[in-house]
Amino acid sequence: MFSLEIECDPDDRDLLIAELWEQGSAGILELDALRVRAFFDDRANPDALLQLFPGAALRPVENRDWVAAARNLLQPTEVGARFYLVPAWRDDPAPPGRLRIAVNPGMAFGTGVHETTRLCMEALEEFVQPGMAVLDVGTGSGILAQAARLLGAAKTYACDIDAMAIKIAGHGFVGSVDAVAGASADLVVANINPRTIRRLAPDLLRVLRPAGTLLASGFEMPEVPQVQAALPPAREIRRKGDWALIIAASAC
Repeated sequence: MFSLEIECDPDDRDLLIAELWEQGSAGILELDALRVRAFFDDRANPDALLQLFPGAALRPVENRDWVAAARNLLQPTEVGARFYLVPAWRDDPAPPGRLRIAVNPGMAFGTGVHETTRLCMEALEEFVQPGMAVLDVGTGSGILAQAARLLGAAKTYACDIDAMAIKIAGHGFVGSVDAVAGASADLVVANINPRTIRRLAPDLLRVLRPAGTLLASGFEMPEVPQVQAALPPAREIRRKGDWALIIAASAC
């Protein structure tokens, strides 16, 4: 068995992890904010992997169950006041009053661990009302759409330009918000990145019904002004660590 230690930008980490799983990794550890370590068995081709991930450090590893070691680091997690996130391989029941969501960490963005996902889930607890139509743009693992359904949304729509993400989420369509009918959602959540939110801003607002709400995240506090410039005045800006969430009303 061998491993690759790879440095990456935090914004690109989830895509990197998804690609490592696609290449047959036996387990992945997130070492810190900038480094991941992916383990491969001896059937994998290290030279081919180094070409795919230039700059990666190749390291031999001792013979042990690294899959179990990686999984043991992931424990059930409470998020907000209502949710209980459980790794897919565990059967822990949710505590009373909490909604259980099974997650497969590392397979797509949105496992509930990242601050932006938590910000969005906590905001969904507050803004989702029974009977609402909710659109999740850039759904990743589908966790936010699933959270909205559990909170009582009558209709949930999800989209992502990554076909693998849609396959993992098990819900939604491959594409973006420009394919969604106007005034079709009471609430739109977009946990993406600042550049994409600015580019999609007209469509994010177009699909909102009058008096609808937009939850935009996926960026750090210093990036708030550039995102805010593309949106209506914020009702509120929330933060968790260095990360931010903008809550904006429909432009109509």
